[in-house]
Amino acid sequence: MEMLDLAMDKAAAANRLSADEALALCREADLLALGSLANRRRKQRHPEPVVTYVVDRNINYTNVCGSECRFCAFYRSPDKPDAYVITRDLLSEKIEETLALGGTQILLQGGMHPTLDLDWHLDLLRFIKQRFPIHIHGFSPPEIHHLTQTSGLSLEAVLRALIDAGLGSIPGGGAEILVDDIRKKISPNKCSADEWLNVMCTAHRLGLRTTATMMFGHIEEPRHIIEHLIRIRDLQDETGGFTAFIPWTFQPKNTRIPLDTPATATAYLRVLALSRLVLDNIPNIQASWVTQGDKIAQTALAFGANDLGSTMIEENVVAAAGVSFRLPQREMIRLIETAGYQDVQRNCFYRPVEPR
Repeated sequence: MEMLDLAMDKAAAANRLSADEALALCREADLLALGSLANRRRKQRHPEPVVTYVVDRNINYTNVCGSECRFCAFYRSPDKPDAYVITRDLLSEKIEETLALGGTQILLQGGMHPTLDLDWHLDLLRFIKQRFPIHIHGFSPPEIHHLTQTSGLSLEAVLRALIDAGLGSIPGGGAEILVDDIRKKISPNKCSADEWLNVMCTAHRLGLRTTATMMFGHIEEPRHIIEHLIRIRDLQDETGGFTAFIPWTFQPKNTRIPLDTPATATAYLRVLALSRLVLDNIPNIQASWVTQGDKIAQTALAFGANDLGSTMIEENVVAAAGVSFRLPQREMIRLIETAGYQDVQRNCFYRPVEPR
């Protein structure tokens, strides 16, 4: 039996795929057949006709970053006139508005700022938690790894301090492609693949739940995508700490990676479906309407996705790359309902919440 036929049969039987089988699906499978298999797996995992979403806001506490990733159009060096560190007043305004709109969490991320030390980050968390009843989904693994380097403390000590100050969960940013040959070319100053995974492993061991992401459609090849998925799956086997996986496509405008056009919607749907099939131990697969727009995000619900992610009252990083899709809560609900599903607002842990 050829590898593709074997992989299709195993996927149809909901059996675990090997790396070679997953690669065959990635390279050779018919898109609609792959989507059908992913949709079947999604319904096995989530038989109820529900699609979830969360009301939250992305707050970038600074745009200053020393990583200088080639794919990022958002960061600034400290000497640029538009470099900033958020003020407490502006931060409060953003959180108050989020709560007024029914938000349950904020996604708090920045960069590897050269002078904002661990104490500054701890003070930021305490400031928020002392004033607002909101969940903080914050600080990606590269940020946390950077804090271990600047503080001289162990990873566990840094994470314990962040938890004690109010950190509730960790977003999966900064993963890009978890293959160092690729990372060295697109983000040479960022933590390695092993370091990213170690942050997540340690966080899971300390009781923090996290998401995982993958940014594709730049210089990687299909084999790198599969290696990324397998590494995420292996860690999930060990810890069970990932709540969701979010693949999204690189947006080339205003970046330093020479690419004329972003990955197609077809490429996105292929990788999304593959994610559902390979990541058999991660319950939720999130559609990226931020990079794909509302119609493709709705289509993604037939390709393995069961979650539309955040309403994103505010989003800055992808917008800096020239992509500005917006999806208010009422429109997200409409998309879910017209696709034949029931909408359910959730929190960071995928538990339903009652809209206020």
